[in-house]
Amino acid sequence: MSNVIAVAIVTLALMWLPAGGWAEMGGAAPALKTAPGSKADAHNGEGMDHYKQGHFDVALKHIQEAVKADPASAEAHYNLALALDKSGDHKGATEHFKKALELGKANPEIQNSGILKAHLKMK
Repeated sequence: MSNVIAVAIVTLALMWLPAGGWAEMGGAAPALKTAPGSKADAHNGEGMDHYKQGHFDVALKHIQEAVKADPASAEAHYNLALALDKSGDHKGATEHFKKALELGKANPEIQNSGILKAHLKMK
């Protein structure tokens, strides 16, 4: 009987997790694709692949190149902030989260990001 209750509790907890809940609960927040046609696309894609594998130092190098290729890409700034955060550079992460928020007004994934809000101390 206690096993059935435990399974029910876990099932209910999983149903109530917010979208992206696993990623923002101690894991890595999901990296974002750049807008179609962005000059940052190739480096951002390579950086996203490494980020997903936990190779944050390699991801960081590619995503820095993505930001250089397209400084107006909100997604590239957001991803750079994620990689900087995972590399321990929280000041740098905060700067790029601010830029992503500024550039990505039309991107709900950026605007509603828990990790971004935590860095910028937003509610």
